[in-house]
Amino acid sequence: MIQENIDPAYKTIDAPNGRTLPLPIDHLEPVSGWGGAATGMSYVYRPGTIEQLREIFSQAKRYGRTVGLRGGGNSYGDAAMNDEDLLVDICRLDRILAWLPDEGLITVEPGVTLQHVWEHTIEDGWWVPVATGTQKITIAGGAAMNVHGKNAWKVGTFGQHITEFDLMLPSGEIITCSPEANSDVFYAAIGGFGMLGVFTSLTLRLKRIYSGLIEVEALVKPNLHQTMAWMEDHLDDSDYLVSWLDAFSKGKALGRSELHRANYLPPGADPYPAQTLRVENQLIPPEIMGFFPRLSLWRFQKPFWNNWGMRLVNTAKYLAAKKNDGRKYREPHAHFHFLLDSLDWRKPFGKGGLIQYQPFLPHDKAETAFRQILELCQNRGLPNYLTVLKRHKPDPFLMSYSLDGWSLAMDFKITEKNRERVVQLTREIDEIVLAFNGRFYFAKDATLRPEVAQAYLGEEAIAQFRALKQRCDPDNLLQTNLWRRVFGSR
Repeated sequence: MIQENIDPAYKTIDAPNGRTLPLPIDHLEPVSGWGGAATGMSYVYRPGTIEQLREIFSQAKRYGRTVGLRGGGNSYGDAAMNDEDLLVDICRLDRILAWLPDEGLITVEPGVTLQHVWEHTIEDGWWVPVATGTQKITIAGGAAMNVHGKNAWKVGTFGQHITEFDLMLPSGEIITCSPEANSDVFYAAIGGFGMLGVFTSLTLRLKRIYSGLIEVEALVKPNLHQTMAWMEDHLDDSDYLVSWLDAFSKGKALGRSELHRANYLPPGADPYPAQTLRVENQLIPPEIMGFFPRLSLWRFQKPFWNNWGMRLVNTAKYLAAKKNDGRKYREPHAHFHFLLDSLDWRKPFGKGGLIQYQPFLPHDKAETAFRQILELCQNRGLPNYLTVLKRHKPDPFLMSYSLDGWSLAMDFKITEKNRERVVQLTREIDEIVLAFNGRFYFAKDATLRPEVAQAYLGEEAIAQFRALKQRCDPDNLLQTNLWRRVFGSR
């Protein structure tokens, strides 16, 4: 914990109240966003009990320091960073507190991961209702950023499957929140990026499944228009829909795609559900074809991680997918959702990392906006290397990014030479998104400016959130780089 006895191993910092806070040097660690483009140093603490967590806040208030929160560290930008100040990593608070298999309700501590949940429940016939592209997120992190999956248009965001949570305020008080109790805090803390308090327990309602396998259909579409039209036509008869676009294609082929649709198997469709639902039959093999380590694949990918190489990769990927157009197959749920976890997607981008930019556009304006965005990236010589298209629906949370429309997640490689150009590009894209009444996603953001956040969230929503923060955190102890960048200073 934070200590008052000063010795040479401690760095002293003068607090605003005139006291001196000794910050242990051995807690000083490099911290970055998942994308690796945002980096810094923080004094990291990993409490193992609620009392230790409470003590951190007590000492931070006493000495005038700020506290940031960090789960699995999977936000791409600076949402889980607090440079030169305290950062609480909640991953040691990782117990499953209750599991009711008859009801599909699980209660967990904040550091429990998505992987821990599905591994604990799948053999009872339950799956996580919203699965992100990584199983390494914590449940608290998923709630704080209100994440989504490949079924967002159908089941909504992560927070819509949380029935209740306990929230520790920076004062140390713990309040229980649900749609009925402390509902204003419930709808603001979910998606509130850790600025109102710390989740100390969360109850999640899971999805009943009858097989460890999911039915997948792979298709290709020659351009953005046909991709979006096909997806829109199949919203009602799909459980999951996602499309990977080729950001290098132009003209009539702009936005050509490889598309995956998936559906749960109904009762009786799997003759051996007891086997397919076993955890070991969900795990992705560590080797490709039985001998080549997946985690080493990036070494062969890295020479292609440039504009010319990725143009070739995208073309080859599209042509290979075209040969399998219409193919149907069954695969384990974990394979369908979490393949990138086994490939270490970040490493080929190099030491500069990547910025992911994910705008959300209303349904009737999305195609036009996405065309403009893809063409702008090409014209600026900054095509993105992975482009993912998803369908969405609105949710009831105060700081929501979601809407009746579409999102386009784009990964941009960052180097010393192009960093400023990429940042300038995101500002140009901001203007396109705002012009079409779009929204932004804090879990992916690394470049959003205060005026842009105010334009899409609206003054009323921001004022409500600030009022709740004042009520829950009157000393403004909870801060992160994201909070200061978008909403204010220390």
